[in-house]
Amino acid sequence: MTFYNELFIGGRWTAPTGTEIIEVRSPHDGSLVGRTPHAGTADVDAAVAAARYAFDHGPWPRTDPGERQKTVARFQELYAARAAEMAALITAENGTPISMTTGLNVYGLPEQTGAYLRAAENLQWEEKLPSGALLRREAVGVVAAVIPWNAPHQAALVKMVPALLAGCAVILKAAPETAIDALALAEIFAQAGFPDGVVSVLPAGRETSEYLVAHPGVDKIAFTGSTAAGRRIASIAGERLKRVSLELGGKSAVVILEDADLDAVVEGLKFHSLSNNAENCQAHTRILAPRSRYDEVVEAIRAMMESLIVDDPSDPATFIGPMVHADQRQRVISYIEIGVAEGARLVTGGPGLPEGLEGGHYVKPTLFADVDNSMRVAREEIFGPVLVVIPFDDEEDAVRIANDSEYGLGGGVWAADPGHAVEVARRIRTGLVLVNGAMPAWDGSFGGFKASGIGREFGTAGLNQYIEYKTIGR
Repeated sequence: MTFYNELFIGGRWTAPTGTEIIEVRSPHDGSLVGRTPHAGTADVDAAVAAARYAFDHGPWPRTDPGERQKTVARFQELYAARAAEMAALITAENGTPISMTTGLNVYGLPEQTGAYLRAAENLQWEEKLPSGALLRREAVGVVAAVIPWNAPHQAALVKMVPALLAGCAVILKAAPETAIDALALAEIFAQAGFPDGVVSVLPAGRETSEYLVAHPGVDKIAFTGSTAAGRRIASIAGERLKRVSLELGGKSAVVILEDADLDAVVEGLKFHSLSNNAENCQAHTRILAPRSRYDEVVEAIRAMMESLIVDDPSDPATFIGPMVHADQRQRVISYIEIGVAEGARLVTGGPGLPEGLEGGHYVKPTLFADVDNSMRVAREEIFGPVLVVIPFDDEEDAVRIANDSEYGLGGGVWAADPGHAVEVARRIRTGLVLVNGAMPAWDGSFGGFKASGIGREFGTAGLNQYIEYKTIGR
């Protein structure tokens, strides 16, 4: 168990102003993982004041970009030394299987940060234009980074690293479900050598989040979470003309073309549809299969899903762990019940609890067939291991169904001819399309079309979200 009595405000461990406590319990068995203070509005005021002073008067925005890069690289070295420890902590908090938290924290995050460092190194922070004017790239200001619980360190660092490289001061508002790992992350920031005021970490709930994003001292909001919450944040930002980037929900479609290698498809869907307990905004949960191979596809996915080990997330053999909390479990079960009521065919899984795991927040990995794209289970983000298989007549029909969604975050195309798959991918209106199970590119971009968000993360595109452009005519 891990207990924190202080918050990390402006680079210093500080006693909270209130007495409210966040208690984190294991979604596997309800055991106590730890406690932290719950940040309140006065703590937000203190963090914003520290960040505002650091940005307006401190050295960080005026530090040479190369020196900022060295500090961020030092942070990454310190993080790497504790990455496995952080992975185990996150698994205990949110139920993500240890194989996945380890893969992301130990191997993925160095790639993510490395791509940002390369982007910052290659960026012309000031350039002379053909007209003779100077074009400067400057930090956007004080950034409020508001993140969810499903991949907390990835969600934090995908915002904090580019903001810090640009010269911003950052306040991380962490979700209460993963409050402990947030303050463990703050320990590493404390060691890395950032100036006073530049970094704050505040675990808190929704009311504190809203106070932070509306705070007049905040220049930019970077948010990952639900589309509903994103709309609320966008309205606050619009009223105050704050800069905002929003990485929101998804209902990603994967198109399986007739000549696709089904064994490879199913192995790819195992990860792209169900990793992180499918509590994953870009999860490929709408599977579009040709009518000529529909029964074959459904059967292959059924066999794969029934082979998955659902159990204690700390066991390296586990592929599906518990939902993060009881409310999320009930949400997923309610969607399974909706699918049955809508007339979808339940192929495997269902609303009952997995045998022997009734003490945790577990659900059965569930597959629906004979699904129409108008059904709620095909249109609404479930955020759990529930997949639907939708038939299509031809390639045109597949593209139409894939695009018939309010979301546009992720997706995939499978085909024997990769070039043909890329042609189809170009026609799908979504921010990320993976061909034949490719992994996302850390130096590419990540973000959504339509209701899946505004702005981009990763690499140069993500770094640019924290930059203002200034022209000096002369």
